[in-house]
Amino acid sequence: MEKNAQNGKTEKAGVKELLGLFALFFKIGLVTFGGGLAMLPILERELVEKRGWATKERMMDYFAIGQSTPGIIAVNVATFIGFERGGFLGALLATTGVVAPSIIIISIIAIFLAGFSDNVYVKKALTGVNIAVAALLAKAVWSFRSVILKSPVSVLLFAISFVLIVVFKINTALVVLGSIVLGIIFYVLKRKPKIEAGTKNDAD
Repeated sequence: MEKNAQNGKTEKAGVKELLGLFALFFKIGLVTFGGGLAMLPILERELVEKRGWATKERMMDYFAIGQSTPGIIAVNVATFIGFERGGFLGALLATTGVVAPSIIIISIIAIFLAGFSDNVYVKKALTGVNIAVAALLAKAVWSFRSVILKSPVSVLLFAISFVLIVVFKINTALVVLGSIVLGIIFYVLKRKPKIEAGTKNDAD
């Protein structure tokens, strides 16, 4: 099963497409440092720009769902995308692909960890990686700003969430849950006048 980002049609995914899905997420897992959010600019390049599998709006939907559901964001997002592209097998292969590099690399590092844990060069290298990840995240935020902050309501929710997390140190899960509730409330309030207008026109 394969879904087009533009028209929403689904097609059956063959063996080649499924293997390609695994290879793609293996590559993404291999070059992603710093957690699930660090995947965002990479997924934008691979799925939106190169393949046209999703729009920027759809990408933000993936991450919103991945953030608000239990588990690791990177794994959740890979599972959602894999399922849309290839059904259950697509979800299984995408998820396996994105976690396989970490398992392999961590297993290798664990063998030699005792010899490298206090190595000054390793520590400096990790510092450099952290800086690069911060730059990637900043680029992703800037790239998706028009998608995220596209209405006064979204700007308000962003500002409130930022203050609660950064200033008041409120648990992220609670902020996400609150944002979901507020988002639904704002949507219902926005839809209510349209529904009432439609009902009135039908009555006339």
